[in-house]
Amino acid sequence: MVDTRTTRAAVPASPPHGTSPSLLYMVKQLELAARSRLDELVKPSGITALQYTALTVLERHDGLSAAQLARASFVTAQSIADLVRSLEGRGLIRRERNPRSRRELLILLTEEGRELLERHAGPVRELEERMVRDLTDRQTEQFRSALSQAWHALS
Repeated sequence: MVDTRTTRAAVPASPPHGTSPSLLYMVKQLELAARSRLDELVKPSGITALQYTALTVLERHDGLSAAQLARASFVTAQSIADLVRSLEGRGLIRRERNPRSRRELLILLTEEGRELLERHAGPVRELEERMVRDLTDRQTEQFRSALSQAWHALS
């Protein structure tokens, strides 16, 4: 007797007919897929996607406090302490006293950190292009705008 049943390992079940997955579910699916691919890209450099994100934040806004970096990098204040220690130990960032507030330490990108970002700029750009390859330029800009508006609505 031939078994005609098929299995669907690791494939999400289809939503009931006539319904679509929630936007929150779809955003989370995209975030997990992008993070997984980004982790694969930066792993050879010995960093994680979260660490890479923090470095890109510093590339755009160098000299942030730990709290500011945590918010901009989407991690908790507790997590940023370990992340900063790790990146500092690798020589990718440095900390120095804020001249306006001696109690505060500012986090700055080092030349080694900038070089790491430079090495990954092309592959990360290719990943982003892959993500939107089936969209027109106009759709890509609309997608970017919609994501930004959705984020601002919840911030």
